[in-house]
Order: sequence, then C-alpha cells, then structure tokens
Amino acid sequence: MILVGDIGGTHSRLALFTSEGPALIEETVYSSRKFSSLEAVIREFLRATKPPLELEKACFGVAGPVKNGHCKLTHLPWQVEVKSLQSLLSIEAVCLINDLVALAAAVPFLKPSEVTVLQAGVPDPQGKIAVIAAGTGLGQSFLIPQERGPFIGVATEGGQCDFPPRHLEEIELQRFLSERHGRVALEDVLSGPGLVRIYEFFKSSDAEPEPQWLTGELLGEDPAAVISQCGLARKNSNCEKALDLFVSIYGAAAGNLALQLGAGGGVYLGGGIAPQIVSRLKTSQFLDSFRDKGSFRNFMMKVPVKVIRNDRAALLGAAHYALAKNSLF
Repeated sequence: MILVGDIGGTHSRLALFTSEGPALIEETVYSSRKFSSLEAVIREFLRATKPPLELEKACFGVAGPVKNGHCKLTHLPWQVEVKSLQSLLSIEAVCLINDLVALAAAVPFLKPSEVTVLQAGVPDPQGKIAVIAAGTGLGQSFLIPQERGPFIGVATEGGQCDFPPRHLEEIELQRFLSERHGRVALEDVLSGPGLVRIYEFFKSSDAEPEPQWLTGELLGEDPAAVISQCGLARKNSNCEKALDLFVSIYGAAAGNLALQLGAGGGVYLGGGIAPQIVSRLKTSQFLDSFRDKGSFRNFMMKVPVKVIRNDRAALLGAAHYALAKNSLF
C-alpha cells in the first residue's frame, strides 16, 4: 500500500493507493492552514482511515523547492523533512518531490476523458512536455523523454520569474502592483491572489463604486473564485475584464514555457483555476496569446495544449513516482 500527498498552500490531499495499478483506495482533503505541519495532517489521516494493509511506500508532492530531502513550503510556514516522515511512518521508502513534478508524473497516465483539449496541435510522441498550474501560487515543471524509459521529471521555480508585460495595459498593471508590492513576479499576477490584484487594478480606475453585493461576496473565503464566477457570468464589468486579462496572460505564459522547453509533446494546464474557467480558456484570448510568438507562430500552432480535469492527478502522479523506484522519473 502507498501513502501519497499533494500538499499545497490551501489544501493538503492525502490518499492511499494499491501497489498494483496503482488504484485509489481512499482520499481525504484537509485545509492546510488548520494544521501546524505535514506530520500533523498525516497523523489525522492515518487515525481516521486506519489503513487495512501495511504501508510499503510514501510519496509527497509539496508546493516548494525540494533539496536534499528538505522543503520549506512557499505559501505555508511548514518545514518538511524526509527523515521526519520516515520516522513517523516507520518506512524507509519515502519520496519528497515538488508538487508540479507529481502533477507532471501523472500526465502520461491521464485518460482522454481527464483532459480538455484547447489546441490539438501535432503532438510529437518523443517530445518534451511542459506543465503550468495556477492556483494559490504558480507552478511549472517539465517532462523530458529518455532513450530508455519514459521521462525525467524536472522541477522549476518558474512562477518566481519576473512578470513580463506585453502591452500598455499590462505595463500599467505592473506599475500599479510594483507601487504597492515592490517587485512583481509572474505568480503575483498568474494565481488566485493574482486574479484579485488584477481586479483591484481595474477597480482603481473605475469611476463607479463597487456594487454592495460584490463587496459582500469578496469578503468571503475565496475572492478569486467570486471574481472568476462573476466574470464568466458577465455580472460585473471589472470582474469580466480581470478574467479576460488573466486568461490572456495565462496563454502568453504557457506559450513562453512551450518555447523555452521546445515542448513538442504538449503543454498541460493544471492547478485549481484552469478547470473552473475552461470555457473562457477555449476562447481566442488564450490561444491568440499562446500563439503570438512572432516568426514561431506556426511552431506554436503545432503544440498540443490541454487542461487537466482530474483533480486527483497529482496524487496519481505521486503514486506512480513512488512505484517507479527512480527509474521512471
């Protein structure tokens, strides 16, 4: 039996998989900020599930850079150590990997029903694959094919790169954000909190006051979800403009990633936001920005672009990673 986790700034998902398959047995989602550590989440999960079989392996995808079996999470005050997890679980076979590597590890095993195709392109069966995921933050990772064996998974901290404005409106957005927050990273714009910042940018130049009903909803738990839902439903012009610009920036960032990697195998959009706004991602705004790469436009039109719809994909990838014994990724 395999214990796996997808550990992010908002949610911590833990699951049990069989060692054959692997097949999902049980899954629980926790609010990360209600716990003081990953170990505390694991103890609660094991207490509640009482695994019917002995644990053989464990693999945790964590939202932050992993080095020498250690990770300080980017959006949580947690320190995670492989040795501590080995001691807690009483097993040696414990993997700690970046959460985007876990997500990327699932890509070769996704079914057609688990993705939405934004651009079919002309996939290269031996091509490199890029994954970009906007959620609490912005993650990016790569899959590099091997001559013998499927892929090597590569973690990055691409979300921390500078935000590159492309036109006057984005230059004004960058100035608006830099005056309030200093340096503007890509994930400061392309994430849930980033969508809220884009909305605030448009609201700041609107002579009309924010509607009271919208103010009340934005005070709730997830203002980014409110903005995206209002933008999709065209209930508020500033929400709609914020979502449109967010989608355009997402397309440009995904296209940049495809160029940087030469991702002939495709670009996959993961994270919590893309599946919720897939109807808007299907519009020309996303693909126009993705393809708008000058003389490389024809190359960009051949790159497959897909949205990962399976919200358990990172768990599935972590299970495959654990089973691979370092030979697969």
